[in-house]
Amino acid sequence: MEKQINTQASNIAWKGKKVLGSHSGTIDLKEGKLTLENDEITGGEFVMDMTTITVTDLKGDDKAGLEGHLNSDDFFGVDNHPTSKLVITSVAKKDDGTYGVVGDLTIKENTHPVTFDLDKNGNTATTKLSIDRSKYNVKYNSGSFFSGLGDQTIYDNFDLNIELKF
Repeated sequence: MEKQINTQASNIAWKGKKVLGSHSGTIDLKEGKLTLENDEITGGEFVMDMTTITVTDLKGDDKAGLEGHLNSDDFFGVDNHPTSKLVITSVAKKDDGTYGVVGDLTIKENTHPVTFDLDKNGNTATTKLSIDRSKYNVKYNSGSFFSGLGDQTIYDNFDLNIELKF
């Protein structure tokens, strides 16, 4: 049975870190579904609307500037890549009731496997995962690609805190 995700009630929060601090914000889920058998998660597919990247820790010109930069080709290039997609490829329920999930994440037409734990409680599923942006051609100020950045270095991993309502 497929359960459509309630995109309005669901939440995706992101956090990116750099040497001298961090930034955080949200991104909207465009559409999504979970596949369930006997009320157990067996699969799913999710599309993120990359044009909705919002910065929540800044205001005014700083907020607008960072949002514009995240939308640019330096980061997610949303004009050419307006969506990102996660397709669950396998699910295994663990002894503690948590689901171990493997999926294929596509950002900027680059697809790589990701693994994460997913908790299901009633009609809510939650997870936290860390994504290595350098695998998806998001290289701006990455210490993996550029030397001599010093305190301008932005760490490759960014974190997602996801709450899905279905």
